[in-house]
Order: sequence, then structure tokens, then C-alpha cells
Amino acid sequence: MKRDLKSLANETFDLLVIGGGITGACIARDASLRGLKIALIERSDFANATSAHNSKLVHGGLRYLENFEFRLVRESLKERRIWQHIAPHLVRPLPFLLPIYGSGFRRRATLSAGLSLYDALAFDRKWLDDPDQRLPGHAWLDRLKALAHEPVLEAAGFDGAFLYYDAQMYSPERLTLECVIDADQQGASIANYVEAKSLLLRDGRVEGASVVDREGQSAFDVRAALTVLAMGPWSDIFLAKALGHQVSSRLIRSKGIHLLVPSATRRHALTVPTKSGHFFVLPWRGHTLIGTTDSEYDGAPDDLSVSEGDIRDFLDLVNSSLPAVRIGREDVEFFYAGLRPLIDDGSRNTYKASRKSELVDHGLKDGAKALYSVIGGKWTTSRALAEKAVTAVARALGRPVGACSTAKRTLPGAKFGHFSEFIASSVLLAGNASKNLAHIYGSRLAEMIASAAHRTDRLEPLGAHGDICAQIVFAAREEMAHTLSDALLRRTGVAQFGPPPTPAITKAADIMAAELKWSDERRQREIADLAPVFKVREAA
Repeated sequence: MKRDLKSLANETFDLLVIGGGITGACIARDASLRGLKIALIERSDFANATSAHNSKLVHGGLRYLENFEFRLVRESLKERRIWQHIAPHLVRPLPFLLPIYGSGFRRRATLSAGLSLYDALAFDRKWLDDPDQRLPGHAWLDRLKALAHEPVLEAAGFDGAFLYYDAQMYSPERLTLECVIDADQQGASIANYVEAKSLLLRDGRVEGASVVDREGQSAFDVRAALTVLAMGPWSDIFLAKALGHQVSSRLIRSKGIHLLVPSATRRHALTVPTKSGHFFVLPWRGHTLIGTTDSEYDGAPDDLSVSEGDIRDFLDLVNSSLPAVRIGREDVEFFYAGLRPLIDDGSRNTYKASRKSELVDHGLKDGAKALYSVIGGKWTTSRALAEKAVTAVARALGRPVGACSTAKRTLPGAKFGHFSEFIASSVLLAGNASKNLAHIYGSRLAEMIASAAHRTDRLEPLGAHGDICAQIVFAAREEMAHTLSDALLRRTGVAQFGPPPTPAITKAADIMAAELKWSDERRQREIADLAPVFKVREAA
């Protein structure tokens, strides 16, 4: 997969997708599979922002039942099963415990009813070939049984816990990338580090965008019959600038931070209720991911950061709600913040605001024909949102297209049978590398290993979490990685557990420099650019 700047600059497309997060990737994948001529551009790297900085869950949204959003929950549960089917190496079942503390019979009965409805709405949760992927229904565990599973639940008034199931992503960045790879394999013209600066407007109609290649600094136009914005928290800001006025569909931005700490549970995730909402304690790759906060964010999306105050306040909430966990600031190995782009319903309450999505036709609402944007939504339902968007686009083009196939067509790395059998038959490497690489690449693993070209040094570990040097080669050659951060944060997991050891950074930078013909100055700059990821900053 290579950046296709020549095609972007010289051809006219049916559809230009601006934004390479999970929504844009799903739209490009769906549209290209239906036979449309697609361009996809992303100003940074794929899944660089909201699509990466989340709780790594594919879930039905149990709490949305409180707002009677039954349709959204059903859609989410259906999409959860679809992701398990099309990407079984990257989306796996995860058991949750929802503890009850001194709430009495009424609270327990209410939750039991809600979980029963959740199970009923997930009537298709066992419609999967792999028995390991089929999710059981919920169950009640009394105090002793619950503590036997997770002693960290111990606290005054603990009555027991409900056991239920959702699913977890091994890597949201890799899952997004596989959607991009599938679109590329169907002929889409794709490039990261290409930024849309303005829209091409003529007689009230959008005909594409004027863009800049941030790698080479060249400017050119990408022309298309229709344009779809999938820019997440940046959508309304970009539109207001491009059209010269505020648009009809406004967003509110919800900031959520996550903390990575040493393993705090045995194997279950925890859904911990608080006075203002809830947070998750999630086992992930031998560590625990704690998230998320939910507060309205009024700053510029580019200025989003995590402050010491954010971390302190969140730890106070975690320790007061789950006292046995006893997590200190010194335990925080990594942290990140993300923005949820929520449809502004006027409530100004980001926690209670709906996670519904919307496809906006700006020809009808803002006088910009042939321009659409997708706003709101959640990770889990991004494929379904893309299906609706592409169906609408095809209708607007007035052309017959094929039926949507993205719910049944497995992603490029999922060309295997049952995942447990695939792992057992995968290339054997030292330590935990085999299992990690099987998750990351799935059936593309052999192709990645082949990039080592029989060089044993390329099979050596890179960092301490199951990555190897050959992945950096493969990322640069085949996966459109153009910076050291691309390779260490999004193509691999080397930098997802806190600052990597200096030798790992140096080795990866040397490989990238050789593959991409960097000067020593560029190599040093790439190393320096990685450092801010791990620094706490006060929000602007």
C-alpha cells in the first residue's frame, strides 16, 4: 500500500473522503467494494486521533438503555457481532463484572432487567462459527463468587456483581488500518499526510478539495463528483472555515482520558458505577486500562492534552470508587486523551448526550451541493454508518452500485478459520511475540515475516511487548508508515505502554531511516517528535 498522489492529483473521483479515522476508512472500504471510484485523504496518519484514543471496546452500550435508545443498542450489538466476524484476530470477547454496593433489592432488580433486555437485543450474539467468539448471557454472582473472580472488588457494602460480556479490540489502530488496506486492494486512491485546506466550490456545488501534501509540501486539487467529510471533532470547524459561515449541524466535544497501569484484575473487566456516571477497568495486553472521563471540551481539538490535574482527579475517583485497587501516580505508565464528537442536542451534558450518528446533506442545509458530512456515532457502529453514507452517495450519483458486502466480507488479516487454531499454527518466535503478531496481522503474518528476508536480526525483539524489528520494515514498505510515531504507536505497539527503551527507539529509527532514505537530521527529528507523546501538558 503506497500513497497514491499521482492519481489523487490527476483523476476525477466519484467520491472524495476527507478523514482517515475509522469512519472514513469504513466509507472508503464500502464504496470501493461497491464499485465506486474513491479517493481517501488524511491530514495526519490513519487512526491518529479519536479512533485510537478510546477504551478499545466494541460494545453494545448497556447504559444507553437508561435513555431508552433501544434502536442504538440493537444496532451496536449487531455491529459488535459483525466486527467479531470480519476481524476475529482483532476483536475478541471480554467478560465484565458490574459490582453492586449496598444498593438494595431495587437497584439489583433494575440492573437485572436491563441486562436481560441487553441479552434479548443481542439475540444474534452466538451466530458465529468460532465457538470462542460466542458470548454467553449475563449471570448474578454473589459476594463470595464475585470476590473469588476479582478480589479488587472488596469494599464496604459489596453485595455481589453481575457478569456480562462485550468485546475488546486488540488494537483500534490496526483495525482501522485493515479497513484502509481493503479499500486500497479494491482500487481506492489513498494517502495519509495530505491535508484538505479548502473546498472547491463552483456555483454552490462542491467539486472536491484543494490539498497540500505535508510530506513533500506540494499543493494540488482532488476533484470528485461528491465529497464526504469524516473529520470527527474537526468537522464543523473545517466546514465553517471552508464555507465562510457556521453550518447547521453543530458538535459538542467530550474529552475522555485513559490511564494505563500494571495489571489490577485477574481476567475480568469492571464496570464501576460512580455518582456522575461510570468508568471501566479493562485488562489489556497484560496491563490495565482505566477509562474514561467525560467532560465538555471547548478548546481547539489540536490543543487537546492530559494534565497532571486530569490524572490526579481521575485517580481520586478511581480510588474512592474502588478502594482496594490503590493506584498511585507512580503506577501510571501511559496516558492519552481523546475527543468524542457528539451531536449537539442542546443538553450540554456530554455523558448523557446520545451517541447516535447523522449523515448531513449540506446541499439541503447549508447551500453546498454535493457535500456531506458524517457526525456523531461511536466506534462500534462506524461500519453501519458507512453503509448508510455510501447508499446515500450512490443515490445522489444516480448510479446503480453493488450491494453492501462489508458485514460479511472478512478483513485482509482474517483469512483463517478459528483463531485459536490459527495461533497454534502460526510462526513460532521467542516469548510472547507469536501471539502478539498473530493478533496484529492475522493471516498477513507470513507476509510480514517474509519482509525480514531471512535476516535473523529482523526477527529480534523490539521493546518488551512482543514486537519485532521486521514490523518496522513492513510498516514502511507496505503499510504507509511515514514517521517514527506511525511505526511505533500505530503499526506496532512498541510505544503504547509508555516511553520505549532508548535502544528500541534507536533501532526502529535506524530501520525507518534506511527504508525511507532519511537524512540524519530527519532521523533525529523523528526521535525528538516522539517524546511529547509521553509528556503531561496543561491544556491550552
